[in-house]
Amino acid sequence: MTALPETTAAWREFKPLQLAPILGHALAAFNENGFHGTTVRDLARRVGVTVPTLYYHHENKEAVLVTLMDTAVRDLIDRSLAAVADGGDDPVIRFTNFVEAVVLNMTHRARQSALDSELRHVSPQNRRNYATTRKRLELMASDLVRDGVENGVFVVEDIEESVRALLGMGQSIARWYQIDGPLSPDQVAARYTTIALRIVGYRPTD
Repeated sequence: MTALPETTAAWREFKPLQLAPILGHALAAFNENGFHGTTVRDLARRVGVTVPTLYYHHENKEAVLVTLMDTAVRDLIDRSLAAVADGGDDPVIRFTNFVEAVVLNMTHRARQSALDSELRHVSPQNRRNYATTRKRLELMASDLVRDGVENGVFVVEDIEESVRALLGMGQSIARWYQIDGPLSPDQVAARYTTIALRIVGYRPTD
């Protein structure tokens, strides 16, 4: 198996989130009580502003959720692109970097990533917009797996289905991972990278 690179890249670094007060408090509230369990009055109270003031910054509660989800997925896409670029021309390292970037994001940013479960509560148009943005991750993963197949290092019968399985596996991490739990983000990334390589039928050339 290709070992994870030992060098530290910027996409592996996760500094504390810098969110506007409304978004920061909303993230905490949505994680504690869910989208439906959080009222606009509760958000305003947490932030220390009036409801009209909150509406001045965001059209409604859904707009707050959509902003948080969009911020999260765009950050993940940027990290994934950097991780893939960091892999140079090696299809295996490019793929493992991508998986590592996704898993590190799901662990370090578990609260943000878990908001995906609230997607069912947003309007059809907002769901379509979010799906369009997130589709970039699926296309990136498909290209990486296809590149590995064409280079003879991966054996995959159904690339699209394998990619959906990989991304679903990664997304599920946010539902159970605790940053103060027994496994560090790096340990989870190492384990899931091994699993991911098995899914794509990695065949070492050595």
